[in-house]
Amino acid sequence: MGSSRQDLLRLLAHKSFRLGEFKLSSGGTSDYYIDCRTTTLDAKGSRLTGEVFSDGIRQRGWKPQAIGGLTMGADPIVVAVSVVTGELHGFLVRKAEKQHGTGQRIEGFREKGARVVIVDDVCTTGASTVQAIEAAREFGFEVVGAMCLVEREEAKGRPNVEKAAAPAPFISIFTARDVRAEHVSQTDDTAPAMFAVAASCDVCGQPAVTDAPRNRCAVHRS
Repeated sequence: MGSSRQDLLRLLAHKSFRLGEFKLSSGGTSDYYIDCRTTTLDAKGSRLTGEVFSDGIRQRGWKPQAIGGLTMGADPIVVAVSVVTGELHGFLVRKAEKQHGTGQRIEGFREKGARVVIVDDVCTTGASTVQAIEAAREFGFEVVGAMCLVEREEAKGRPNVEKAAAPAPFISIFTARDVRAEHVSQTDDTAPAMFAVAASCDVCGQPAVTDAPRNRCAVHRS
């Protein structure tokens, strides 16, 4: 795993992942929650997001002119990639056409026929990604790929997006399992020591306490 990718995973696990009981926008419940915006709007996180998404786009040879997605999960990703690459334009898809001015639903880059990649932060049911794909094609863009930062691997999100994006591919940078595993790893590494009576010191054999992961007496605990 590349440095930017690994750093982004660490940041997501630290800033964006929480264990508990949560109600999701899909209506379901979960024992964890991921708020990617605390990472994608972080100064370092924004740069890492731009680097990882642009690397993924380049590796797949999609050669888009712009990237975009449904506001507001996609907003920081779009800006980050545009800034990091210095060449990919950005556009945002409103959830509904605005009721004043030009009444347009696509904001920003608007060149019909252009090759574009649709991005999103979290994919659960895939509804926001699907909306963005449909709006982009309705406008006249050619969708060449779809990407999300974290895929929850539930609620039929992947098949929903794959069906809407076809024949363009859909990829995820990380799965929720990836982020959860990293979060647990960080929590375990930083947890306070647990003390309990143990048989003997690993060094001298004297009565000791357990200071996970080693048994030490009072003399050898330091």
